[in-house]
Amino acid sequence: MTYRRFFWFLWLAASPLLPACRSSQVVVLDTDFASSTTPPPPDYALASSWAALPTARDLADSLPSPTLQDQQSTAPADVFFIYPTSFTYQPTGPNQWNGDVADKELNRKTDEGAILNQASLFNGAGRVYAPRYRQAHIKAYFTDDKETAKQAFELAYQDVKAAFNYYLAHYHQGRPIVMAGHSQGTQHAHRLLTELFDGQPLQQQLVVAYLVGMPIPANAFQQIKLCQSPTETGCFCTWNTFATGYYPPNHQSYLSRAAVTNPLTWTTDSLLADRKLNRGAVGQKFKYYAAGFVDAQVHRGMLWINKPYITGRALISLKNWHVADYNLFYVNVRENAVERVNQFRQRIK
Repeated sequence: MTYRRFFWFLWLAASPLLPACRSSQVVVLDTDFASSTTPPPPDYALASSWAALPTARDLADSLPSPTLQDQQSTAPADVFFIYPTSFTYQPTGPNQWNGDVADKELNRKTDEGAILNQASLFNGAGRVYAPRYRQAHIKAYFTDDKETAKQAFELAYQDVKAAFNYYLAHYHQGRPIVMAGHSQGTQHAHRLLTELFDGQPLQQQLVVAYLVGMPIPANAFQQIKLCQSPTETGCFCTWNTFATGYYPPNHQSYLSRAAVTNPLTWTTDSLLADRKLNRGAVGQKFKYYAAGFVDAQVHRGMLWINKPYITGRALISLKNWHVADYNLFYVNVRENAVERVNQFRQRIK
């Protein structure tokens, strides 16, 4: 599977530098999917089964700067956000291949990671919904047991689909939808869009999809096209971020076929977008960096960046910026989501 092999070389590139991934190097899952205990399914009627709900106080309501505002109470659209893998550590319970949505430690990692740093950037554009789901363990991306990996991802996806169907039945009320995901979340968002949006009536309510952190080709869908401008709607944006000059393993096989959106210009051309176009970024511990943080350029299926313009930049050696795909362009994505929602509303009047 393309996703599985792609994530394998992302993990290889990032693991020596990122603490969360480094710990997973010593993880051993000593059973297959069929022999592993499956955690109980989420009940999406319960608020506890959601990492973010617009009616609850959660980390998706966070703001890294007082110059930004949470607009969920008045936003005209909804954002359905699917978070990436946080189940990267050695399981301490009976659930090996899929995380338990009642696992407090796993939920803490999810909330303090993806919900704070990624889901929060959408609270200016819409009401943010982020379901907890029985995510596949990071090992599912590189185990030799392909059947186990397939079943682990299938279980995770079925939760995501069930959550989305619950959202449609109980929360949606015909509002425009922004779909967003990262890494494993993008994997599930891609499938959800394929099954429920592409060529279906629901496509008419799609504002935009941000499919970040996985290689998505331009022809990934039959009718949902790759966005080509900052104001286009009903389309998708996608990128995978690496240091300028770096080619990950298996680049030619996988990333070279991926579509790329430059989140500083929202085009797909290969021109270098100057860092002056960067409206603001978020770093570790949700630290806000003002405009001019980093540049960006589309290059052969990748989004290349030069080292962020911060004190000590000469010491930065990171080549794979996967975990910061959103953080590097936090305000740009935030403002773009708002702009596309506004354009969508104008279009349907």
